[in-house]
Amino acid sequence: MKKYVLSFLIALTTTQPVFAESFVVGTVEAQRGHQSSGYLNVPPGIDAGTMIPITVAHGSGDGPTLALIAGTHGYEYPGITALQRIRKSLDPGELSGTIIMVHIANVPSFLGRTIYYSPADGKNLNRVYPGDPEGSLSQRIAHTITQEVIEKADYLIDLHAGDGNELLRPYVYMPLTGETELDAAAKGLAMSFGLDHIVIDEAPLRSIDDSLYTDQTALVRGIPAITTETGQMGSNDDYWVDMAEAGIWNVLRHLKMIPGAEEINEGITWLIDYQVVRSPQDGIFRAAVRDGYTIAKGATLGVLVDFFGDEIQEIRAPFSGVVNYVIGTPPVSEGEPVAMISRIQPD
Repeated sequence: MKKYVLSFLIALTTTQPVFAESFVVGTVEAQRGHQSSGYLNVPPGIDAGTMIPITVAHGSGDGPTLALIAGTHGYEYPGITALQRIRKSLDPGELSGTIIMVHIANVPSFLGRTIYYSPADGKNLNRVYPGDPEGSLSQRIAHTITQEVIEKADYLIDLHAGDGNELLRPYVYMPLTGETELDAAAKGLAMSFGLDHIVIDEAPLRSIDDSLYTDQTALVRGIPAITTETGQMGSNDDYWVDMAEAGIWNVLRHLKMIPGAEEINEGITWLIDYQVVRSPQDGIFRAAVRDGYTIAKGATLGVLVDFFGDEIQEIRAPFSGVVNYVIGTPPVSEGEPVAMISRIQPD
């Protein structure tokens, strides 16, 4: 399937031929009508290496290539479990096109139960794309995923959840680039995933060499991409996993990759101008709101106290809007999020 190419970029693609009898990602090869699982090897460099578990499902019919990436942050479990379920339930004989499932992008963070940052190098994997083959482990993981997964995709979904410290109401980040076809394709992904809150992200596209985020790395290559958030506080409860799994199946129907009619997502609340509110210093945060609350400009999001429990300051909403997430565990570090809020898009 032809990628959507941004007018100001030269498309850098390695998409495999539509009619290929097999599809290869790293050392994992799937024949037409079959799926195969294995590992992407991230070799040692300036620090230890790792292995990234993946599955390639190569359909019996022709169609696009969809990349599904879970575990970018290792404490965000619903997407990881949803992909395990998809792998068990999917019939490649009924699939048109190819699915690349990255089961756990950040294995060190997953095994270390860390939020945001890898215990291997202290870096946030979702801030180091497109990576560096000579860099630290997170940078080498990003480079491997860019080369072996993102650049072989026609569509991409980065599956996130509320991290181990985040009370989060499920939503989708839907980036807009100003490129009509690319934006329409991303909107199709966002709506078909089925969540009732969609955050329109109009941040400018970054450069191809400094894309930082998984979805931006796809977008600057002309590949429609979204980021989904389903779950909170490190929970792997079926409620959150079911939500992620249902979203993936409906995207597959939307893309005509599996039989069945797409379920139409009605009643979406469209959100704009999101802002992450950050802590001014280290301390303990006591939230005064919950995920999904509406809040007025200047109202209290929470109170920051010191390690003795004495108040440092109240942290207030910069504008009226919806609380997408709020930190639900006590520790906060200077510069780290305490909440994210968005405005409701006017009719």
